Amino acid sequence: MQRENENNKKKSNLKSTPHSSHDHDALHHAHHRAVKNIQFAFALNLAFTIFEIAGGLLTNSMAVLSDALHDLGDSLTLGLSIVMEKISHRKRDRIFSYGYRRFSLLAAFVSGLVLVAGSALILFFAAERFTQPAQVHADGMIVMAIVGIVFNGIAALRLRSGRSMNESFLAWHLLEDVLGWTAILVGGILMHFLRISWIDPALSILFTLFTLFNVIKIFKRTTMIFLQSVPLSVDVHTLEKSLMSLKGIQSVHDTHLWTMDGEYNIFTTHVVVGASLPEKSIKNIKSQVRSIIHEHSIQHATIEIERPDEACDLKNC
Repeated sequence: MQRENENNKKKSNLKSTPHSSHDHDALHHAHHRAVKNIQFAFALNLAFTIFEIAGGLLTNSMAVLSDALHDLGDSLTLGLSIVMEKISHRKRDRIFSYGYRRFSLLAAFVSGLVLVAGSALILFFAAERFTQPAQVHADGMIVMAIVGIVFNGIAALRLRSGRSMNESFLAWHLLEDVLGWTAILVGGILMHFLRISWIDPALSILFTLFTLFNVIKIFKRTTMIFLQSVPLSVDVHTLEKSLMSLKGIQSVHDTHLWTMDGEYNIFTTHVVVGASLPEKSIKNIKSQVRSIIHEHSIQHATIEIERPDEACDLKNC
């Protein structure tokens, strides 16, 4: 029985330090504020998208309609982000033992599918405009562009005031829209004075290709996360070297690192310590490991402590 208890002590799991009540309240407040900011941006963006679709049809501008499609994708992303932001903070349970954080990836994936399908449709109609030019209301484009810059600018500034990665990502997305509307404004002014009809479909194609380029990047990042690739923000080799530098650690093996949603990183490894190392020293090593892991932006870690004479089936895996 004593032998069994000693063996159980040799293997221990390293868990994150519990949050204090103050930290928990701060996290809850930040989460609530993030949801409110995204809800504000969603309402603003959706209202403008409806206005934009109507304006695009009235001005007969493919550039405006293509940006309306882009903003519709933004509205979908913002709407899903609100839902997923709430779901992702649910506590882990028997169904999802690591929690619900990965649900946030579904928003990016669904939005990407919508944007790809819509972009293909816009490219088809824009190509037709080159062979069959249509009269575009340039003055209407200018008005739409000014309204677009104001609406997207307000939403972007609101999200930039937040602290979460989700808010930051959405803010940069809306700032890209501001730049897009600036281009439409310039195109509308050129069409007003020069009467060049091909500027409208050309802008439409440029915006659509730019959207597809960003969608492909999101798809790639999402797919890599689903496939449990190592986060780009963490270097496993450097992390293992840091652990090996600790006094008392002989070797490290079976190291795994992946991310739940691009922000919450998970780490597991087996650490071999000296055969005669006392329990007090092992506790000290665990404390130092916690500090190193925290420095490498890892939120959830499991460390198995082993002695040199212990057999490990995963050592050479």
